[in-house]
Amino acid sequence: MTEQDKKQVAAFRFGVICDLVNGVQLAAGEQERLIREKCARKWQIPFSNKTRISRSTVLRWMRLYKNSNGRLESLYPAARSDCGKSRALDQDTTLGLIELRRQLPKATVKQLIAQMHQRGLAGPDTRLSPSTVYRFLRRHGLIGSAAGVPVDRRKFEAELPNDLWQSDIMHGPRVKMDGKRRKTYLVAIIDDHSRLITHGQFYLSEKLSCYLDCLERALLRRGLPRKLYVDNGPAFRSRHLEHVTAALGIALIHAKPYQPEGKGKIERFFRTVRGDYLSGFQGLSLDDLNEAFDLWLSQLYHQRRHSATGQSPFARFTSQLQCLRSAPDNLKDYFRQRARRRVAKDRTITLNGRLFEAPVALIGQQVELLYHNQVPDQVEIVFKQRSYGMARPVNLHVNCRVKRDKNRQTQITSAQQHQTYRGGKLL
Repeated sequence: MTEQDKKQVAAFRFGVICDLVNGVQLAAGEQERLIREKCARKWQIPFSNKTRISRSTVLRWMRLYKNSNGRLESLYPAARSDCGKSRALDQDTTLGLIELRRQLPKATVKQLIAQMHQRGLAGPDTRLSPSTVYRFLRRHGLIGSAAGVPVDRRKFEAELPNDLWQSDIMHGPRVKMDGKRRKTYLVAIIDDHSRLITHGQFYLSEKLSCYLDCLERALLRRGLPRKLYVDNGPAFRSRHLEHVTAALGIALIHAKPYQPEGKGKIERFFRTVRGDYLSGFQGLSLDDLNEAFDLWLSQLYHQRRHSATGQSPFARFTSQLQCLRSAPDNLKDYFRQRARRRVAKDRTITLNGRLFEAPVALIGQQVELLYHNQVPDQVEIVFKQRSYGMARPVNLHVNCRVKRDKNRQTQITSAQQHQTYRGGKLL
């Protein structure tokens, strides 16, 4: 099992136990009730054909997580001989089946399979057996007596600030950028309890990097939520986002496909943005758009009374500051990308087209590199969960003056050092 696979399993396990280990004091019997609920429901467990989790397994995960002081690595699966089997239906196929079933509610399983192949919703190598498709549709309430039955949806609200954040992306207006008209996207995160926008910003893309930037700013300014509720877009399904939230102790929850009702609060905010803000926007550039949006948020939206709560979002959010979890001082480190590389015999590592030097002791070892895309020259080297400091970019001109002794250690003569460094700066 690869490192990425282990991270996926650990993030899933944290998602199961998050409401049992998030520091909230549970009432008598409440923990046992939650454990029984988790054991009774069906799960899609990564790299496993099982759908149930036993009580002893839940307790073991809780014990491992608590004993490690909240380290996500404690939930990594133990080494095993096999690599694990993938699920019979991949994500694209399942989404296609759900959409096709909604279009053809009376079609039989065999007719659905035929339509999946005709419309190209299943890959040429994907085998759709009637029993597999039937079990999938049955599990999602899309077949038999469960199909067509109205869903019991109830209005809800988080009990406290930062209990639950909702997030989504809205298509914005076009702005001038480098002489061209570029489309913008509003990435916004709303606190479910107070309706306060923890952070919102227009970007020129809806890629993962933009969403992570928005999330990092929200966490830095408003603290850590217990749960983050998002849809099934590509940015929200990222393994990197899953690992970041799990490492911070945040449960990442995805809405059911094609059911936007669960994100009603953020969708209602987007309606307000279109009607109250964008209708009067007169700027031209992206900076104009964001500066005016920040002013509108702080002076209008956050200060006026919300019809559902009877308070302004800012007043309701700040009324219970004692329950908020502040972000860690090294928050930026949690958002670093991870890559695995093997150190070459000449101590070099290549990352994103850049050449770095590693310590001599790591020659031939496979190491983990931690870095930010915005700061490509700052790369930390980690081997066996121990940091070996920051990797140095290779300077070929300095290396040509380096002498090596019999013990394969490197040194630079004093005269060469004087030529290489002048005034405390590397030439």
